[in-house]
Amino acid sequence: MKKRDIPFWHFCDNKEDANKCAELVLSGKKKATSPSIWELIIKNIAIPQKGDLNIITNWEGVAKGIIQTRSVKILRFDQITSYHARLEGEGDGSLEYWRKAHRSYYERVLKGSSYDVKDSMPIVFEQFELVYPH
Repeated sequence: MKKRDIPFWHFCDNKEDANKCAELVLSGKKKATSPSIWELIIKNIAIPQKGDLNIITNWEGVAKGIIQTRSVKILRFDQITSYHARLEGEGDGSLEYWRKAHRSYYERVLKGSSYDVKDSMPIVFEQFELVYPH
């Protein structure tokens, strides 16, 4: 059997949010994530596929759990709904919170690139399941 490396990473671009999101996954509240396709291009990361496994870490790189991708949809920023926001489980779970927090995040991670945040920006909406620990 061929050995398969499982990618490991943390959510977000800062310690507080990364650690909070890892805990939200462990608690079962966070069941999705939504990077922009442009961020993945900049970081040379493949678009997730159904069945993918990933090790989620805290900011310091300590493994917190393993998630498995259940579905992937490419949506425009302005197509994200309150349903999607609730699945992400961040803040108060509202669409308003999601839009404000994510617009700010996308502006930070795309800064200095040839991409600008806009309503038509493609978002990779990935639903996942915590498979370890469970």
